[in-house]
Amino acid sequence: MFFNIYKRGQGKYTRLCSAFTVAIIAGLGCLQLYNQLEATSWGLSNRAAMWIATMVPTGLLVVFALLIFWLVNKQQVADFMIAAEGEMKKVSWSSKQEIAVSTFIVIVVVFIMAILLGAADLSFQTFFSWLFG
Repeated sequence: MFFNIYKRGQGKYTRLCSAFTVAIIAGLGCLQLYNQLEATSWGLSNRAAMWIATMVPTGLLVVFALLIFWLVNKQQVADFMIAAEGEMKKVSWSSKQEIAVSTFIVIVVVFIMAILLGAADLSFQTFFSWLFG
């Protein structure tokens, strides 16, 4: 019952990407834990310290993997991800040309604003240095 996939095939990419993202974060956390445990010895032999430093993060990663699998296939979470993927398919995405033109316009406007603000700053600086000179 634990390893059944809820609504197999629906919301596949959303669930896979979410699971992989959380698994990468959990893996990086376990790697950090391994580095911390490897640096300490607790007065044990090298073999015992290495065993602890290796097996604790590995066991934790297995627990996280099972938890991620359970969460991704939990009814409420899976239904939300299926609905989110369905809504993303309905989105009208802009073309490459529209994005390029919009980006160019934003860059030009930013440069114009920078020039205007720089000119205003320079004029105020000149005015006040002349006034209080």
